[in-house]
Amino acid sequence: MKPERRKRLFSVLAVIFFSFSGISLILYALNSNLDYFFTPTEINERVLPETKRIKIGGMVAKNSVTRNGSEILFTITDYQNSIRVKFNGLLPDLFKEESGVVVLGYLENDIFNAQEVLAKHDENYMPPNLEIKNDN
Repeated sequence: MKPERRKRLFSVLAVIFFSFSGISLILYALNSNLDYFFTPTEINERVLPETKRIKIGGMVAKNSVTRNGSEILFTITDYQNSIRVKFNGLLPDLFKEESGVVVLGYLENDIFNAQEVLAKHDENYMPPNLEIKNDN
């Protein structure tokens, strides 16, 4: 093999090797920071590892919120199944019973230990001080 071809071959192999290495590192970093989203029904249907951080979305069940100091216990439901959630901290202002919520944390012994609670508002949001006049 001629020296020019050998040099070109090594250059191409080096580019392929470093590209593969970079893509592998990016995919590994994305996978370790990835949070999977489930509903209570999906959680009841499968076994999840306790070390994997997940998100659960649903509605806060009516009359399920109990407070004990800064610890809040509530139930998330998708109207088929439900799961008990324990959270220690301050809840968002939009958090209330029968409203949408997404919690982020770990599942341990059928109780979800939430690290973060995100309350959802409906898509028809209107500022509270906005008055709409109807000309009919």
